[in-house]
Amino acid sequence: MDSPDELYTLRAQFYLGHYAMSLDEARAISRRPLSNDLKIEREEFQLRALLGLKQYDKVLEADTDISPGVKAIAIRANYEMAAEVSKAGFISELQALVSDPSASPTAQLIAAQTFLGQGEMTKEALHCVYQGATMEHLAMCCQIYLKMDRLDLAQQTLRKMKQKDEEAVLSQLCACYIAIYTGSSEALDAVHIIASLTEQYGACTMLLNLAAAAYMAAGQYAEAETNLIEATAEGEDVDTMINLIVCYQHQGIATS
Repeated sequence: MDSPDELYTLRAQFYLGHYAMSLDEARAISRRPLSNDLKIEREEFQLRALLGLKQYDKVLEADTDISPGVKAIAIRANYEMAAEVSKAGFISELQALVSDPSASPTAQLIAAQTFLGQGEMTKEALHCVYQGATMEHLAMCCQIYLKMDRLDLAQQTLRKMKQKDEEAVLSQLCACYIAIYTGSSEALDAVHIIASLTEQYGACTMLLNLAAAAYMAAGQYAEAETNLIEATAEGEDVDTMINLIVCYQHQGIATS
């Protein structure tokens, strides 16, 4: 019998954007006996949750010698805090880090996410994760392929993810991304998946925005607006405001 996955809940909460909850889970896990590899992974997820909460100073308090992943997360924190003219230096640091054959999957993932955010580094982002060493790598590949308008490759990647674990949170999220990308014919499939995830893990800004995107893809703008209004109650979020403006424009509602 396989041993229980000690970090399952931590990962799931993080993937869904429940960053505060994932921090609580990481602290609770720290009191349990863990292997060294799991301790490192727990620390990396804790720091990534702090990144998600934009608590960059706390990220930079970490010991970057713990793992290449922690070092990459620290570089990402510095990147987020840097002025636009200074960001190139941190991109170079990440490129150097992942060029090392010993670069960890987490370091590769953080580099891919950062490169993808640069806009003109899509190929470099894909190069970091295209071998699909982890489910997160496969999920990142799926998102990159959609950005490249390669729906066929995204669907192929999703099939690989489902073969590994069809019920995994990442598999379900990628199925949502593909359904939304496909358009009105499949968008409501994403709504049903999101509803199931929300029932299991609770509502959050990320899931509310994803549901809104699915409703908009299906042409159901009133339903999208309901989700976005609920998301605004979770706190200020740029994606929520952008989606709300788009939703209002489709409904012919003036915004100021």
